[in-house]
Amino acid sequence: MVFYMADGTTVSVAPKFTGSSYLDTASGNVGTILGVDDEDMPIIHELLRVWREKYPRNLIRGAYYDCKERFKDFGISIPDQIKNKVEAMIGWPELAVRSLSDLSDLEGFSVSGDDTMGVNDLFEDNQLDVATSELIVSAYKHSCSFLTIAADPENPDRISMIPRSADWSAGIWDRHNHRLAAALTITEDDKDGRICAFNVWLPGKVYECSGHLTPWRAEKIETNFDQPTAVALAYDRQMDRPFGHSRISRSLMSLVDAGFRTVVRMEASAEFYSVPKLWFIGANRDAFSSNTWTSLIQAINAITADENGELPQLHQVQQASMTPHSDMLKTLAMLVASQTRVPVDYLGITLDNPTSADAMASAERRLTRIADKQNVAFGRELKRAMGIAVALREGANTIPDSMRDVHPVWAPTREISDAARADAFTKIADKITGYADSDVGLERLGLTREEITRLRADQQRQKSEQRIDQLMDRSAASSEVTDGSEQSGSAGTGESAASSETGETA
Repeated sequence: MVFYMADGTTVSVAPKFTGSSYLDTASGNVGTILGVDDEDMPIIHELLRVWREKYPRNLIRGAYYDCKERFKDFGISIPDQIKNKVEAMIGWPELAVRSLSDLSDLEGFSVSGDDTMGVNDLFEDNQLDVATSELIVSAYKHSCSFLTIAADPENPDRISMIPRSADWSAGIWDRHNHRLAAALTITEDDKDGRICAFNVWLPGKVYECSGHLTPWRAEKIETNFDQPTAVALAYDRQMDRPFGHSRISRSLMSLVDAGFRTVVRMEASAEFYSVPKLWFIGANRDAFSSNTWTSLIQAINAITADENGELPQLHQVQQASMTPHSDMLKTLAMLVASQTRVPVDYLGITLDNPTSADAMASAERRLTRIADKQNVAFGRELKRAMGIAVALREGANTIPDSMRDVHPVWAPTREISDAARADAFTKIADKITGYADSDVGLERLGLTREEITRLRADQQRQKSEQRIDQLMDRSAASSEVTDGSEQSGSAGTGESAASSETGETA
């Protein structure tokens, strides 16, 4: 399959992709859509143009991530028998993505006071911990990903938050408000990869468009919201690249191609030297049968002397060393480690001097610093998405001000020993009153949001049981006091009667 890029170049993908799910970029040339307001058609056309332009490159990056890239040969030293059968085997692009994405683990949202907005319910209903992981992997792979928020028409209390990949989406950035101005998400295609349906997310409205074989039509859903009900998560967002950069950069793809060629050359060299190469200097060709290999492996081999009585000389070609190939592969791995900030040990390369624990920690800190920075950026967009979801459920047209007190909670990006956590926790708790039993302190101690929630539930249950026991004790004590008073009053009456009787008798 060949794609024509915006700069006039062509890019082809490997034939082994046949049967995969590809979209036909030509089907994105949509004309008029019935049901779309005239002022919105230019935006939809621009979104479709952006998707057509970005889709081929996103597809190529996805191929490198899945280790299905095409072998790019120089046509010099590799025979066709090997070149036509080799398959990709270097997983550096996936490692570049997953080594960083695994450090971003969304545990939930912290809410000051009672969760009156139902943030935790929205988090659980949409499984945002899992969805966020998918979003981040896609963002590192394609540079960005999208999260759309919509109310269920049949159940307005049900808010759907769906992750969208960049290869099936497009967006336009609003630089003034630092958010999406519009977004497009493809929702359906046919068996030939032609687009059958897509949604357009605009301020105040959403268009659900369908067609292709029939005239395109759209159903407009009024959201009455002041911004598109979609957010974009981007890696390394910058002023000139609001949708970020991909972790699978052009330089990384070039290094993977060089590593691929190196391994194939190593394989070709091994195949060439796997059969002994013998040279008989001065021997007659008639001395060998048609099956040369059978002659070589016979138990006894002999060649007679020539007419001058001279014996032929035997020379064997020695197998070439694999060291130059492995050294080149190690050099490429070092370049990949420098490009991706991934420790070289992760790339399957063993150095002559084993890496010390301090050196490993220093190399990993480069990744954790990037992850911490990205978690802040991702958290902003996820907080915006949660605010949109709350507003849609409440029927508001803006994000509530109370969302300012809601913050995403990420798992620590660095591994810290339990002893170090406990030591820091004890020292801080001695200085700050109430720190030991606060959520902040428990998070610093290493407890997850789920563990903190369970702990709070256990503490609440224990408090309830203590209150019940106290009420029961008070009730029992009150009963004893009442019974004692009644007994005391009866005894006094008896004594008076006896005295009276005694007096009367007297």
